[in-house]
Order: sequence, then structure tokens, then C-alpha cells
Amino acid sequence: MESNTALILNGLGTGLPVLLLHFVVTVLLFLAGVGVYVVVTPMRERQLLADGNRAAGILLGGTVVALAIPLAATLATSLSVLDIVIWGIVALILQIVTFGIALLLFRDLRPMIESGNVAAATTLAALQLGIALLNAGAMAG
Repeated sequence: MESNTALILNGLGTGLPVLLLHFVVTVLLFLAGVGVYVVVTPMRERQLLADGNRAAGILLGGTVVALAIPLAATLATSLSVLDIVIWGIVALILQIVTFGIALLLFRDLRPMIESGNVAAATTLAALQLGIALLNAGAMAG
């Protein structure tokens, strides 16, 4: 009969490579999602951040967390890399579509963020986080 330590080490030896693979795939999806977001948004986040625009920082920070939340749910509930990739892409698309819909509903959002309107940035970040939580719940359900 194996000792508890041997069982733990055996589990670690077989489980750790799978964990690392799933984690790396999810991080790559996350980075791709942030990259796509930065490319498709009408704002130039890098320049706004370099200029010290707090609204842009709040919005980008909220977006980063909002992209990570449903990916974390996908990571926690998926059984394979393919599962993570498929549902991760769906999650990212839903988050980016949320931003697009917000821009359509609030047409003056871009100039508000670019002018440093923290209230507008906080509201949009909260909307994205709310949708991310719902998205994660649906992914985990």
C-alpha cells in the first residue's frame, strides 16, 4: 500500500503537466483577448495611459479583469485544451461584443474617456465586469 506522500507525488507528477498546459493555453487566450480589445477599440490606450489618463487606466484595468473572469470559469470547468480554447474564444467574443454594444448605446463614450471622464470609464468598466460575471456563470453552469 502506497503512503500518502507517494500518492500525492504521483498525483502531482501526472496532474502538474496538465495543469500547466491548461494554464498556459488560458493565459495565451487572455493575452490574445487583451490584444484584440486594444486593436478593435477606437481609443489608443497606450498613448492615453502614457499621458496619465486615469479614465483610460480604469477602463483598461476593468477590461483586463472582465476578460479574465470568464476565462477563469472556463479553465475551472473544462476537461481538455480544446474545450478551453472553444469556450475561451466564445467568452472573449462575448466580452468584446459587450464593449461594442456599449459604444453604440453611448456614442460619446470615446471622447469622454479620452478627455479623462472617470465616471464614464468606471461605468463602462462596471458594465464589462457585470457581463463577465454573468458570462462566467453561464460558462460554469
